[in-house]
Amino acid sequence: MKAAVYYENGPPSVLKYEDVDDPVLLPQGIIIRVEAVSIEGGDTLNRLGGALVTKPHIVGYQAAGTIIDVGAEVTHLKRGQRVVTVNAFGSHAELRSVFARTAWVIPDGLDIKQAAAIPVPFGTAHECLFEYGRLKTGETVLVQAGASAVGLAAIQLAKHAGARVIATASSPERLEKLKPLGLDHGIDYAKDDVVAEVMRLTDNKGVDVVVDPVGGATLQSSLGSLAYRGRVSLVGNAGRVPQKVDVSNLMPGNRALNGVFLGAEIMSDRVHDMIQRQIDEVAAGRLTVVIDSTYPLSEAAAAHAYIESRKAVGRVLLIP
Repeated sequence: MKAAVYYENGPPSVLKYEDVDDPVLLPQGIIIRVEAVSIEGGDTLNRLGGALVTKPHIVGYQAAGTIIDVGAEVTHLKRGQRVVTVNAFGSHAELRSVFARTAWVIPDGLDIKQAAAIPVPFGTAHECLFEYGRLKTGETVLVQAGASAVGLAAIQLAKHAGARVIATASSPERLEKLKPLGLDHGIDYAKDDVVAEVMRLTDNKGVDVVVDPVGGATLQSSLGSLAYRGRVSLVGNAGRVPQKVDVSNLMPGNRALNGVFLGAEIMSDRVHDMIQRQIDEVAAGRLTVVIDSTYPLSEAAAAHAYIESRKAVGRVLLIP
């Protein structure tokens, strides 16, 4: 099969388009013919500095396609079904082997490109808001990096839950694209002080929940934006800088900082069923997947470079 591979960590240019061995079918797994790859933020971080589990290494969490083979111990999936899959690596390829437990059936009528971009962003956003953020109707949410895939999902899920939604982005143009998804107030972090704007918008009360996929210096503004008993869900390090923050405001305000990692519980019944609900909601038209652009799998390096330019609004896909 063809795949986008690399032999050493580094910038997007380390990605090469080559022939590699087909993946091996696991007894508890499936093999899919990949039709759409959603490039996740973690994919670019792993390419830059993550472990090379295989050599050459095929990076990538998330891809959708059609099942072409089923392991002997799998009874709930069959050949010919369309599924979206998640694994620690291996998405940037024509074929993919995954555990059946990390595959979700795509409902009839849902475009496979949209399905490819659902589990990690929408599952992560849901965990940040509800499992760890304990969001309630009528509360106020701050979504950092609102134009990211997790940000776009969080805006929609928070609004559907009856929250007031504030989000940050790097320009007024990017913020404008978030309004149809449920954004109430946007903050241009390239120009405005985020904490000052949050306090202005909330009459100095702060927000109840923050979804922060950026970390680094952004995490400090997330903590500074909290209301009494406010909760920050830290879910990434897109800023690629060390997490050095002052947490002295947590105790006086009974505030909380939670780390969130979807992968730790993705094989549990709770998370598996939650992700299937997100897929079904998109299929029903109640949630929206925003796709910024698509690239051929052979141009994976260019797609990674575009993502790192921070110009995208929504997911960038690879098509084998």
